[in-house]
Amino acid sequence: MGIQIGGGAFAHGPGGTLRHFGSSEERGKVSGRVLIQLLRFVQPYWRQMLLATVLMLISSGAGLFAPYLTKVAIDENIALGDVRGLVVTSVWLAVALTADYAASAGQSYILSWVGQRVLTTLRGGLFHHLQDLSVPYHDRHIVGVSISRVINDVAVINELLSEGLIGMLGDGILLIGIIVTMVAMEPRLALLTFSVIPFMVVATVLFGRRARAAFRETRERIGAVVGDLAENIDGMRVIQAFAQESNTQVKFETVNRANRDANVRAMSLSFIFMPAVDILSVAAMCIVLWAGGLMVARGTVTIGIVVAFLSYVNRFFNPIRDLSQLYTTLQSASAGGERVLELLAAEPNVQDRPDAIEMPPIEGRIELCDLSFQYDPDKGVLHDIQITIEPGETVALVGPTGAGKTSIANLVARFYEVSEGAVLIDGRDVREVTRDSLHRQMGLVPQDPFLFSGTIADNIRFGWPEATDEEVVAAAELANADGFIRNMPEGYETLILEGGVNLSVGQRQLLCIARALLVEPRILILDEATSSVDTMTEALIQSALERLLSGRTAIVIAHRLSTVRNADRIYVIDEGRIVEQGTHDMLLDRGGLYRDLYERQFIAWNEAA
Repeated sequence: MGIQIGGGAFAHGPGGTLRHFGSSEERGKVSGRVLIQLLRFVQPYWRQMLLATVLMLISSGAGLFAPYLTKVAIDENIALGDVRGLVVTSVWLAVALTADYAASAGQSYILSWVGQRVLTTLRGGLFHHLQDLSVPYHDRHIVGVSISRVINDVAVINELLSEGLIGMLGDGILLIGIIVTMVAMEPRLALLTFSVIPFMVVATVLFGRRARAAFRETRERIGAVVGDLAENIDGMRVIQAFAQESNTQVKFETVNRANRDANVRAMSLSFIFMPAVDILSVAAMCIVLWAGGLMVARGTVTIGIVVAFLSYVNRFFNPIRDLSQLYTTLQSASAGGERVLELLAAEPNVQDRPDAIEMPPIEGRIELCDLSFQYDPDKGVLHDIQITIEPGETVALVGPTGAGKTSIANLVARFYEVSEGAVLIDGRDVREVTRDSLHRQMGLVPQDPFLFSGTIADNIRFGWPEATDEEVVAAAELANADGFIRNMPEGYETLILEGGVNLSVGQRQLLCIARALLVEPRILILDEATSSVDTMTEALIQSALERLLSGRTAIVIAHRLSTVRNADRIYVIDEGRIVEQGTHDMLLDRGGLYRDLYERQFIAWNEAA
């Protein structure tokens, strides 16, 4: 019920391990592979997609039948004065048009139904995988870019998977049907009409070569826009505090213009290609009118055939226009799909072993054995750390900024894996147990208290959603938070705004302590909880922390050395090594780095006073 980290069921996507798409050279060749892997998300809805395909075939068949019925009406009914036959033909034409409309409407509904479910599945899967990815991944990746993957890239992928693929199949069938029908009806006129096809092939090839790169760039640019926007909104207080609105506006405009230009370049290709299709369509109709008119004058074809050909030519170029738009969607979805699959293929830095077991109830003994750690292969952060913490002890980690204090705490919580050595809890290597079972018995109180949007009660019971209202109130009372909560407009049901801006730092910290108290963790990790509060709030927090620490094993990352006087043992960390250890009084008497740090803070406090 402590630190919550997701599982790994979705880590490799549906159906197996996903391939990693790395280099730009490789990306230019993966559209087919991307599409095949993305199709797995549609697979659960194969029955609905099959029904949509059947409806598409009905619609295409009805669309092919309608012009032929027009020919019959002209050549066999009107020309011969067959009124009864004309009525029958008209009824069949009405049936064909109604079937075309009904099948198209049913197909659209089914594809929309499937599309929304695919969209939900993709976004849910991505969010699940983002939770499963370890802290190092989120440290290295911009939040806004991850958001763009879940929102923008998934949307364009869904457009292709749900409607685009059936549309491509339908347009392809319609094209083939039109060609076969026209050739069967009048081969010579059909061949003359199809003389524009080579020009269409050349235009399509030229368009395709440029479209892939152009639409890949649009996905990259929109990700950069969302990333920059999220970062600036998150840092708005700092931007305004340093009066940097103009500079950040200029930087955002640069990213925004790059996104605009990328989309203009991509759309320009479509704007050039579509008029080319229209010109070829007009040319084909002119050929039908000219050649067909001559054939009618010579008596080799009927007027009905010419009228049917004009209708077929118009229908022939409609699917070509649709296919060009779908090709645009395909390229955009392929570019977005590469990035979505890259995200899904990202492996968590910290994973449960196949034989990992549930962590038994923790007593609280922690041992760091010859511990070494590095974020980068050539840059060590911790070296040969040896620490033993007995159950119920409070140990403080102090030292200069960047000394490695937080890294030690992260390794105990198994947010990162050790490079050498081991972290033992109750004599068991933390790599032998599942992360969830470990984190459920640990608690974290960060220096920068983080609260979620929602009510105060929901935030307190975050680690234990099943907690009753009475248990929530009891935890708040122990954390000295009940008093200010009851003075809020809605008490425990008061909504916390994004970032907790309607609460003070001290109030947010008290809620974080209440959240930790509620889950009753056996091991606590405290990042100095009183470094940014006033004296009265500090006293409330210290009192709450005493209750929180009672009977529990705790690691305290200390910034204010005055707050660790009562720690059972203090470890002084410098440049990734333990340079001193002992109690507060022992370290002061020793006259080393700890005393130097303490005296510097003492002088700074006196000067500030």
